[in-house]
Amino acid sequence: MSLELRPARPTDAGTIGDILHRFAAETPWMPELYSGAEAISFCGVMIDRGWVTVAEEGVRVLGFLARDGAEICALYLAPEARGQGIGKRLLDAAKGTSGHLHLWTFEANSGAQRFYLREGFTETARSDGARNDEGLPDISYAWQAAKQEAA
Repeated sequence: MSLELRPARPTDAGTIGDILHRFAAETPWMPELYSGAEAISFCGVMIDRGWVTVAEEGVRVLGFLARDGAEICALYLAPEARGQGIGKRLLDAAKGTSGHLHLWTFEANSGAQRFYLREGFTETARSDGARNDEGLPDISYAWQAAKQEAA
């Protein structure tokens, strides 16, 4: 079966909320601040705002990217879907519709840092964590599309 990217539907809130909540629950350095129901509700809000693209194989949602304009608010994959190029596919789709993207990722999330650097993002700032709910130091990254030279 092939991977399809599509806009999220309201019925996807439970699945992507579970992916988001599982990340917090299964990541040792991540404080678990929200219940599974709160994660689902939050994902429902992002879906209602039109921010979310899901990666689906067959009828199974494997991951999602939420974007508010040029800001990537979330990019999460189900644990069994990691390392298969699905995050790259979601990110490439976002790059294809924007000349500039930016995001924050936690300093402790070395895997995300490697991923974004490999995908052409550059570090633009660091924070001590005072600006996020988790209170964790984080890093801002930005990506700029290559400028096309006029012929």
